Amino acid sequence: MTATAATPIIQTRLAMDHILAAAEPGSAAPDVARVQSAAMSVVTTAQINDFLGTEFQATSNRCEEVGDGWAVACLGADAMTLRPGGIISGPTVFGLCDAALFYACFTVIGIEPMTLTSEMSIRFLRPARGSVIRARAELHDVGRRSLVGSIVAWTDDIGKPVAVAQGTYVRPRAQPTL
Repeated sequence: MTATAATPIIQTRLAMDHILAAAEPGSAAPDVARVQSAAMSVVTTAQINDFLGTEFQATSNRCEEVGDGWAVACLGADAMTLRPGGIISGPTVFGLCDAALFYACFTVIGIEPMTLTSEMSIRFLRPARGSVIRARAELHDVGRRSLVGSIVAWTDDIGKPVAVAQGTYVRPRAQPTL
């Protein structure tokens, strides 16, 4: 089965396998999903982070990497995001997954602030323990109005995701010119 014919979950697993295969033999899993894309993103991480600094000043997550149709978001855990026992809270993990998909949308349509979450679901796989959490979103369908993707979140080991999510973003309607 090819990646283009695979379901979104299989595509995500294939992407994770590719990331793990790219790691140096005998080394720990890479800190960041470093998958080379044949095509380029229409935005850079710097442009996304500049947008966040201007429009979402209260957010502490950042875009770490982008490619055509994918993005990695990261967040350093702090007292506001931790539950008792040193576990990164579920709402924090969900929010980071949502942000990663938002950034992935920008990689194909450019920075469009009114691109909004239409729906999102998440499955928590294990407690999110660690000082940094990352989420890699990948778009599977880019339509005229909807962008659909899946997200994998992890802390210390990308091979042991803490959550998987899927969601849909909707683009704003074009405003008629007068």
